[in-house]
Amino acid sequence: MSKWYENKGKENDVVLNTRIRLVRNLDEFPFPARLGKNEREQVNNIIRDIILGENEFQLSYVETDSLTNYQVVSLAERYLISPEFASDSEGRGLLLSEDEAISIMLCEEDHIRLQVISSGLDFDRTYEVISSLDSVIDNNADYAFDEKIGYLTQSPSNLGTGMRASVMLHLPALSATGNMSRLASTVSKLGLTLKSYYTKGATPIADIYQLSNQVTLGISEKSALSNLSAIAMQLVAQERQSRELVIKDDRYIDKIWRSYGILQTAHMINCREFMELVSLVRLGGACGILDVDIQSIDELMIDMQPATINASTGKNLTVNERDILRARMIKAKICK
Repeated sequence: MSKWYENKGKENDVVLNTRIRLVRNLDEFPFPARLGKNEREQVNNIIRDIILGENEFQLSYVETDSLTNYQVVSLAERYLISPEFASDSEGRGLLLSEDEAISIMLCEEDHIRLQVISSGLDFDRTYEVISSLDSVIDNNADYAFDEKIGYLTQSPSNLGTGMRASVMLHLPALSATGNMSRLASTVSKLGLTLKSYYTKGATPIADIYQLSNQVTLGISEKSALSNLSAIAMQLVAQERQSRELVIKDDRYIDKIWRSYGILQTAHMINCREFMELVSLVRLGGACGILDVDIQSIDELMIDMQPATINASTGKNLTVNERDILRARMIKAKICK
């Protein structure tokens, strides 16, 4: 069964994926911060039994305590769990679909964190799936809910809908033309955030940005998604216009070809260098400069992350071993 990064989604030259997350709590239990391990296991078991009782979703329950550290971190690298969940798996559970489109974190900051991820820009399908999941639990358990406020959550920032939605955008041309700070400031006035997803300190890496909603109180889920989708499409249009400018610059085209050459010939390559180079190669493929498949590039961006490489080999590799293996795997993927 193919995963989101193996499929071609709408607007995929710019949009990598669409994600929607809903946070929920059970009315009969305190928030996870006040639960002991046994009570957390009770919550996990309640939700696990509800979800696994529905054949529609075909999820598997993962005991995170049974995973190695690099297997847990790999889940975070593949966007399936949060870094906070990965940092401490005690008393926590995970429900996961085989295609990695659905993940449900149990007893992280809240009792339940539902997440659905889709290829490209696709809020309609993503919302349909997560609403179905939410309804199944709601029909079989009592949510912590207030008629005036909405869903009750441990963090006040999630009160109301409890929904966070986002799109992952590849914006190398807007970044190259120096527009990212202006755009981030503009969307913040609309109740959204635009921030670099991969960073080293404060430095953005690979020109991958996440656009997400911040307002969860006093707005409906569908209104929030409609607003987010409209702004995402504006960014897609601006990125495409900027690409028409940058690919007229021979120096920029040279950077794309040099990046492609290094990925084809390097003996070893670290993750940061890989991400910076593959961003340019992805742009080259999207603009028709290079004969590369964007889906293959998106797969590489997931598979070449440090813990994910370790998880694929079943070994805790040294940094040098991992960098050599990464270079070998990249060649096998793009040198065809």
